[in-house]
Amino acid sequence: MITIVGGTGRLGRLVAARLVAEGRPVRLVGRSRPRDLPAGTEFVAGDVRRPETLPAAVAGSSVVVSAVHGLDPTGGESPAEVDRDGNLALIAAARAAGADIVLVSTIDAADDHPMELMRMKAVAERALRDHQPGRPDWTVVRPTAYAEMHADLLRQTAGRGGVPRVFGTGTNPVNFVSVRDAAAVVHRAVVDPELRGEVIDVAGADNLTMNQLARLVTGQEKVGHVPPLALRAMSAVLARARPNQARLARMALQMDTLPLTVDAATTRAAHPWVPCTPIAEALLLAGAPA
Repeated sequence: MITIVGGTGRLGRLVAARLVAEGRPVRLVGRSRPRDLPAGTEFVAGDVRRPETLPAAVAGSSVVVSAVHGLDPTGGESPAEVDRDGNLALIAAARAAGADIVLVSTIDAADDHPMELMRMKAVAERALRDHQPGRPDWTVVRPTAYAEMHADLLRQTAGRGGVPRVFGTGTNPVNFVSVRDAAAVVHRAVVDPELRGEVIDVAGADNLTMNQLARLVTGQEKVGHVPPLALRAMSAVLARARPNQARLARMALQMDTLPLTVDAATTRAAHPWVPCTPIAEALLLAGAPA
């Protein structure tokens, strides 16, 4: 059994579809059963924030995939609760079940990174690497920012007027990757035991500013902005009452200023089989069947 925790999200569903197509048994774990459970999969309720739910969720698994993240503004969670503490609990449960682990992290995860998400993912990565019972039982997949997710956000901000709104100046280049490419790498990490002990970076073909991505997504030349000053004010004002929204405002500021470009040729040197779909093509494929 291959168990995907956080498996009802976009990445998890794509990975599940690949595995089911090969005839492999797949279990999806999430907080609540989705209305449209992917064909050929089973569902078990579980929450990495509640460690007591995890042993039953991963029982009988040969591989456990962590596809969770703590960035949902409606979920009442944080990267510390999900990406650090939740992953630590999941890693312990998977190891107790005798399963290998594929952790979906993020490129540049590090203890001293300015972004909270990167710091929390780094803790989870270290928990995998520092455990050495013999052979490595883990693979880490580190994608950059998902183009399709940001494209959805930009379409939402465009609304009826059709003019997308970018948070910040939108002039800082960011590496975007197709979630389909990330899913292809996670799939291979699941089925190829030769990749145990490997950290695989997955970068996209394009470094784009948010302004460029907005124009590519909507076809509109005009782009609106939420100024950095407003984001700083949101972060401060919402810190106590709505900490998740405050956190997203801080992240938007960081994405608008931190160096976030990646040379895909460099990352693929160690793993030349990693796909690298141009973002324009990825966005065209986003509505196609998996």
